[in-house]
Amino acid sequence: MIRSELIQKIADENPHLTQRHVERIVNTVFEEIIEALAKGDRVELRGFGAFSVKARDARIGRNPRTGEAVQVDDKKVPFFKTGKLLRDRLNGK
Repeated sequence: MIRSELIQKIADENPHLTQRHVERIVNTVFEEIIEALAKGDRVELRGFGAFSVKARDARIGRNPRTGEAVQVDDKKVPFFKTGKLLRDRLNGK
């Protein structure tokens, strides 16, 4: 499912909201999650999962085409851990 499909589904299930309002709501939720992660905070959606940021150390990598050693800088990457309810539904429980 892509963002536009999510917006359309929510708009269809909530006829009292216009598609423009639903789009603003969805975009606001995503922006708040992004801002929280950028600050280093953890975002937990009960039953769904938790978003957090993990730090990756600098390392020496390899260029797969040439085999040459390449310096890879340290960086922060988003991490998602599924919630118990989501895992159970995926596994048919």
